[in-house]
Amino acid sequence: MPDETPDPSEAPDVLADEESDPDDLPPESVVDEAERLTKLAREAAVDAEAAAYRSDRDERLADHDYTARVREDETRDVLVLHPEEWVEDGEIRTERIEEIDRGIEIPLSGPGEGDDWAEIDEYNREVVADVRAEHGDDHAANVAALADFMGNHYAKPVHDATADELEEFLADYYKRNAWPTAAQREVVEKSVRVAFAVADERCPLE
Repeated sequence: MPDETPDPSEAPDVLADEESDPDDLPPESVVDEAERLTKLAREAAVDAEAAAYRSDRDERLADHDYTARVREDETRDVLVLHPEEWVEDGEIRTERIEEIDRGIEIPLSGPGEGDDWAEIDEYNREVVADVRAEHGDDHAANVAALADFMGNHYAKPVHDATADELEEFLADYYKRNAWPTAAQREVVEKSVRVAFAVADERCPLE
C-alpha cells in the first residue's frame, strides 16, 4: 500500500484546537528510542528479530497515542511518527490533521540525515581521535578511512552506518581508496567494531 503521509505544504489550513496541549508530543527519549529500534529492525538479518524491534517501537509509541511508518523517497527513507487519530482504515486522512506540527520526521538514510556536513565531519574526526588514543595508529588509520567514506558518500556520522554501508566500505571503498599498510589491512574489520565500541554503540556487523 503506498504511503499516504501528507506533505506539510499540502496540509489543510485548519486552526488548532484551543484546548489542545502544546506538549502532547512523545518525550524526546521515546522519539530517540523509536529511531533506534527502527534502525535495528532495518539492520536485522532475521525477520522475527526485525518484527520484535518494530513491535517494541510501536508499543512505546502507542503509550503516547502515536504510531510510526517509514516513507521511502527517491533520495532517502524517512521515519514518520504521528498521532494514531490521523489514521483511518490504514490510511492517513488529511482532514483529521489539525496540527501538522504533531508529525515528526526523522531521516533514516540518504545525504545529510538532517545535519550539517561540517558538524558530521567534526564528529567523525573525534571518533578517529578517540580510537587513536585507545587503540593505536593502525586502527585509527582505518577508522579515518571509514570516516571519509561515511562523510563523503553518505554525509552521516560513523555510528549511523548500516550493515550494508559497512559492507560496501570493506568490500569496495577500502580496497580502492584507503591504501592501507599490511598491518592496517589485517585488522580493518576489527577497526570498524572498535569505532563503534569507543562510543558504546552497537556495531551492525555484529
